[in-house]
Amino acid sequence: MSNRIQRRLSVLAGMTLFALAAPALSQSRETVPLPLKLPRPVFAGTPKDIPAGTTVEKPSGKPRPIPQVPKGTTNLALKKKVKASKAPFSGDLALVTDGNKEAQEGTAVELPPRLQWLQIDLGAVSELHYIVFWHFHMEPVVYHDVVVQVSSDPDFIEGVTTLFNNDQDNSAGLGIGKDREYFETSEGKLIAAKGVKARYVRLYSKGSTYNDPLNRYTEVEVYGLPAK
Repeated sequence: MSNRIQRRLSVLAGMTLFALAAPALSQSRETVPLPLKLPRPVFAGTPKDIPAGTTVEKPSGKPRPIPQVPKGTTNLALKKKVKASKAPFSGDLALVTDGNKEAQEGTAVELPPRLQWLQIDLGAVSELHYIVFWHFHMEPVVYHDVVVQVSSDPDFIEGVTTLFNNDQDNSAGLGIGKDREYFETSEGKLIAAKGVKARYVRLYSKGSTYNDPLNRYTEVEVYGLPAK
């Protein structure tokens, strides 16, 4: 066998070993519990009455398991810039990423009625793992047409990934959702992002079972690995 053929076989063997080793390297990435600190609950027990005309999932009554995330995962949304589909009815958009998620007066921003969205600019394309948000948890409220999307396009025209959609009749016009409505609690709504890479996070809602049609947001946290 010539030296040229031997060198060629050696290169191919090295490529094969690398290909076999690559999945093992990615799977061995060190993980830690999601560094999520929950706000204090303001009502005891779990909701029992399912609102009429909703697809609400029944609460389990048990604490939510804490998922594992890659070491170095942090809240990328903290203090980041927020914009919305319309100017707030009350409150400031900065409240959405100020780090205060307690159920108190003055901690939530209120967007006008009908379908509205708010959008967080993470500042750079990053690897995302979980998004958790609190609309309003002073009492067990159900928000409608909750849709969460991410993209690296600030206008959400290209490269849009939908991570959550409980609009089962497509009344928001963003596609038929397969997720369920849910009661707001101090745990917030936790959504897996599965390592998707994006810079912008957009959240939609269309009123709630509360006694007015406004769209409230107390806090949004986006957990991922900082851009290098």
